Amino acid sequence: MLGVNRFFSWLGNRELTVLLVVFALLGSVWVFAEIADEVTEGDTHDIDRSVLLMMRTAGDVSDPVGPGWVEEMGRDITALGGNVVLTLVTLMVMGYLVLCQRRRLALVVLVASLGSLGVNTLLKDSYQRDRPDLVPHGAAVYTASFPSGHSMVAAATYLTLGALLARAERRRRLKAFYLLAALFITFIVGVSRLYLGVHWPTDVLAGWTAGAGWALLCWLLANWLQRRGQIEPELDSPAVLGPDNTRS
Repeated sequence: MLGVNRFFSWLGNRELTVLLVVFALLGSVWVFAEIADEVTEGDTHDIDRSVLLMMRTAGDVSDPVGPGWVEEMGRDITALGGNVVLTLVTLMVMGYLVLCQRRRLALVVLVASLGSLGVNTLLKDSYQRDRPDLVPHGAAVYTASFPSGHSMVAAATYLTLGALLARAERRRRLKAFYLLAALFITFIVGVSRLYLGVHWPTDVLAGWTAGAGWALLCWLLANWLQRRGQIEPELDSPAVLGPDNTRS
């Protein structure tokens, strides 16, 4: 009972936003577990096939819908969730934060990107789902299918960056823009994996869910560090700072 009392005491001292994030994190874990269970039992086979075929020309599964330039655009978009692009984004953001003397915040960004990649690798090795053989692949693939690594790591990285930018901004319109931009990039990366035929829809859905959960965990880490005074209480928006770090 002592442990239960401490848990509820801890909850009572948290702000509403933190509680909502905790429950959303628990919800993402539950949704992922449900998807994984359905996939393992083979119950998603029909809907997976239907969605993939919707993205192919009727009567020719080798031809994605739309002209050739759309397929090329799909490969460009999918690169936004690739290891090279995400590594560059992570390093650039970390470099900026280190130069701003926000090293612990840089660590949060590293955990979001590198940590989600590690978790995704463990999940792929655990489930060992085969890649779709229904349609030809529009991009090279080297790992198991479930969950989608591009979708998961993109969600974890971009949503974490969006949340941190929104946290640093006082203007609500910009907060909303950062979050919506992160969601949009995450969405189109996942859709591109389906369009290129390299993932089943449930792979992408599971990747989004796991990545969002990881981003929520990173947000909680940043919040915890801030409460301990190891991250600035108020992260000033670069947009309203002058070159000498004074208000312009």
